Amino acid sequence: MRRRLLVIVPLLGATLAINGLGAVAHAVPLPLSIFPNDTFTVADASQLTGRRVNLPMTNCSVQVSKCNEIALVDQLDGFDLDPNLKIKFSGPIDVSKVNGTNLYLERVCSCRVARMPLVRLVWDPSTNTLYGHPKHQLRESSTYHVTVTSGINGQSGTATFTTMSATVGLRQMQAQLDDGSAYTAAGIAAADRGLHFVRPDGTRTVYPATNVTMVRRFDDTGSGPLVEHMVLDSAIPGAATYAFGSYLSPSWLDADRKIPQTPTRTGAPAITGLAEVGFTLILPTGIKPAGGWPVAIFGPGITRSKYDLFLASDENLKRGIATIAIDPVGHAFGPRSEAGVDLAVPPTTVRFSGFGRGVDLNHDGTITDQEGVSTLGQPSRYASVALRDGLRQTAADNMALVRAIGRGVDVDGDGTDDLRPTDVDYYAQSLGGIYGTMVMGVDPLVPVGALNVPGGPIVEIARLSPAFRPVLATELANRIPSLLNGGPGADGFTESVPLYLDPPVTDPYPGAIPIQLAGARTNWIDRPGSPETFAPLERKRPPAGHPVKKVLYQFAFGDMTVPNPTSATLTRAGFLRDVVSFYRNDLTPTASTNPHGFLLDPRISGRQMGQLQIATFFASAGTTIIDPDGPGPVWETPIADPNELETTHY
Repeated sequence: MRRRLLVIVPLLGATLAINGLGAVAHAVPLPLSIFPNDTFTVADASQLTGRRVNLPMTNCSVQVSKCNEIALVDQLDGFDLDPNLKIKFSGPIDVSKVNGTNLYLERVCSCRVARMPLVRLVWDPSTNTLYGHPKHQLRESSTYHVTVTSGINGQSGTATFTTMSATVGLRQMQAQLDDGSAYTAAGIAAADRGLHFVRPDGTRTVYPATNVTMVRRFDDTGSGPLVEHMVLDSAIPGAATYAFGSYLSPSWLDADRKIPQTPTRTGAPAITGLAEVGFTLILPTGIKPAGGWPVAIFGPGITRSKYDLFLASDENLKRGIATIAIDPVGHAFGPRSEAGVDLAVPPTTVRFSGFGRGVDLNHDGTITDQEGVSTLGQPSRYASVALRDGLRQTAADNMALVRAIGRGVDVDGDGTDDLRPTDVDYYAQSLGGIYGTMVMGVDPLVPVGALNVPGGPIVEIARLSPAFRPVLATELANRIPSLLNGGPGADGFTESVPLYLDPPVTDPYPGAIPIQLAGARTNWIDRPGSPETFAPLERKRPPAGHPVKKVLYQFAFGDMTVPNPTSATLTRAGFLRDVVSFYRNDLTPTASTNPHGFLLDPRISGRQMGQLQIATFFASAGTTIIDPDGPGPVWETPIADPNELETTHY
């Protein structure tokens, strides 16, 4: 995940702006007020929750970015699953007195529930306001009761709020694929829903691996000639066939790179067209099993592409697992991009479409390596939608790939299927693990998944990552008005945000609270396309009729791209500790290197062991998670102390 993961962060598009909401202070009789609160919703029978958020607009000629965000929030059917609670007191408090007996949440239900305290506390003495987050991620489409007793400063109060139906949109997209309505609406005939290997000139883009001396790519960066690159390839020893092709996938994205919000009970995401999605496929050597080669899909990371398959499939091929990959939305540069193979016999370079998915979204004449996966950044109207819907579309594209494989795949054109049509597995690195967690949460046809170095939410990745924090700073600067506040923090802003295990912040830097509230609102808007939202669906609470998934997560000590605290959030949300394998890069010869890319990068010590663990997991149908270095210290399987993920280690 590189630089513009933060157009991701167009994010800071708005402010939860509770300080500026005015009416919030009257949600509960003064002097104590609590937010969120269902008094800031209206009845709406078209929503699963029976209500819709209704925050008031405030001074939109000045607070342009905030009003853009409020307009988005007011389409949702509830509050965030990890809300930034605000409790406003009439005077100072002793924050050390705040605990789970005098400030807590309870889910309103007929079941037995435990009281949930707040963590990540921030006390703002300038407004006598306490902020905090629930200790655990809340359930979607659920009602919660907040209680503040008199044990803090003599004041007390309560509030009730309802959480949003955060996963319903992607689950509806999956259902539209399965009932065929998505294909019909996109104009994709039944005969055209499989994988295609034939070029317009009638030749087949399938080659014996032993006859391929090099794989090349020719990138469309906008105007000008294509830019050529050699594709790094470590797959050859175990590969029999290299194949390239495409399939048609329904698209829900509009021109702004968003999926418009619809009522969660009576509506559903609407098809806007189709996309021809390119893939790379590698078949292993050996005798094809009856029924075809088992298949694993690989999901590339931010700025990466389907060509990473040539670095990601080594251990799969040794175990007879065919591996296929597609590009995320907005990746692999523009539509003129090409792929090519150098053949030994006859000696020639064959070129064909690379099916680049990038678009010149900002109309500057250039197409970057990830342009189009996100909405435009600040101060655009939809800035805080950011990556949300590019991730949902990419998850849906991978689900469409699973269904295309299920129709039968004849790779070499001999009239027999070469791939097993069922039990397709999934693994991924970085951003691929983010949208991959979404796939694993909602797709009943993918039973086993291995997710390498994901985390969430995106705002927190950007805030904590040295690579992405400058992009976040740009987004803060481009807001109207700007939220840059200087101070001791890196890159021109200081947010004063505590981590999960940190003590309360009692003296936030001036201007920090608006930044915190902006981040909280962006998380709220983006939650329907964020991995921690879907993690509970994998094992803890699968959708009705879906199997419990077998999953493996790999995290790396000191990851500077997707920082460890964001992986901790994902782990806690999905109750995943027992399936987390922790790569201790700090105990390796490459300890001084950012370990984020260890699964693919031959220069980092953990590559072969990481791929070995995943391939063994797949070969066992998800029943065996090996410790790659046995009794050695480099791999903790499972992680020995999950609190190691609660700090960045840099």
